[in-house]
Amino acid sequence: MIKRAARGVVALSTAALTLTPTPAAGEDGPISVTGVHPSGATYAIEVPRGWNGTVLSFSPGYGQGAGPQHLPADLGGDATARSWLLAHGYALAGTRPYGDGWAVEETLRNSADTLAAFAKVAGQPAVTLAWGGSMGGAIAAGLAERRPDLIDGALPYCASVAGPVAMLNQSLDAAFAFKTLLAPGDDAVKLVRLGSAEEEARSVAAARAVLDAAQRDPAGQARIALAASFAQVSTWSVPGTPEPGARDWAGQQAQEYAAFMATVFSPRYPLERRAGGNFSWNAGVDYRRELHESGRLRQVRALYDRAGLDLDADLAALAAAPRVSADPGAVAYMESYFTPRGALGVPVLTVHERGDNYPTVTQARAYADVVRRAGNGALLRQAFVDRPGHCRYTAAELVAAVRALRSRVLTGHWTGTDAHRLNEVAARDPALGTAEFVPYTPGRFLRPHVPR
Repeated sequence: MIKRAARGVVALSTAALTLTPTPAAGEDGPISVTGVHPSGATYAIEVPRGWNGTVLSFSPGYGQGAGPQHLPADLGGDATARSWLLAHGYALAGTRPYGDGWAVEETLRNSADTLAAFAKVAGQPAVTLAWGGSMGGAIAAGLAERRPDLIDGALPYCASVAGPVAMLNQSLDAAFAFKTLLAPGDDAVKLVRLGSAEEEARSVAAARAVLDAAQRDPAGQARIALAASFAQVSTWSVPGTPEPGARDWAGQQAQEYAAFMATVFSPRYPLERRAGGNFSWNAGVDYRRELHESGRLRQVRALYDRAGLDLDADLAALAAAPRVSADPGAVAYMESYFTPRGALGVPVLTVHERGDNYPTVTQARAYADVVRRAGNGALLRQAFVDRPGHCRYTAAELVAAVRALRSRVLTGHWTGTDAHRLNEVAARDPALGTAEFVPYTPGRFLRPHVPR
């Protein structure tokens, strides 16, 4: 039997709690709690009547800090998924760090504080699952390696599971090719070591102008496609559009163009400020080899031929261009907060959209590779959803993934994580919407980084 805390005012030394009144229901809940940790992080706890002993601990995405306004913490998923989970006995907890931007360091710590608060007001859970989207998914993966004493399983969805060093190296490769071939004399387009948010805004605006001008002619389109291949920008990026055909080179390039700025020139200054310097480099990168390994060679060559450009000449120009070096201390910080090493202590189920760019779906492959090399492949399963976009999962998909992970924790065996079975489970409750899980194997991530 799961022990419950007595209802009423609870005094904690580790956190300041505000109890939200709920109908009297005896010792079996419901319990609704919000509060602020001493660090300034906020948290929320919901325990339903007839709690099944499982709590889902949610971490938010990039830039979703509580700040001095103490914004309330989210509980994860979407409203429909949350309602279903609570109605079926799952408790929910959420943490919103005080820090902004890439607040992985704080959230890893604050998640432990929230789970301690949960145990005080609701009792020790039988099963604790960490989940989160985007950066929050990276935190869930971090807890699976760093704090297996706190959680029993992790569900990172649409998550940056290759780590920030690999992610920003990937975007640097594309930005480097873009600047070298399309804006070689434009000092306003700055790749790394940005001094302020204002300087980054000017750089992004200058890059946007170059990109839009280049898209107006075949030569520019070909070079955009080449740069996009290094960042592995999806050729199916725009939500609500059909996937371009396998040989629809122009249609694929249009999708790459639409996602290029957000993928390649994503916020860098806040991450460099947090890390204490530049943590990206391209010294020693062979861009000719990267193009071959990207799976985009046929597309890029076709676009170059259409434009009458010499692809070999552009690759030679990239090979000859001065390279970017990293600051070791900044790399070390981003390795710590957080670059996966594959040292899983609990089962992990990742979920990615096939057409995601923030991160690219190839990050799932990078994560699987590092987990397998660490000897922990049996603890990992991966699922993929057949659509473009970032973190656009239906309630049916989220609930099916939660149920599959919880089953693995309770039984010790993975069952029902293939696409057919996940879709079947998702379809049990039509009110949750539809699910579009598909069998899929991502291509190899071009710039993996594993800490020594």
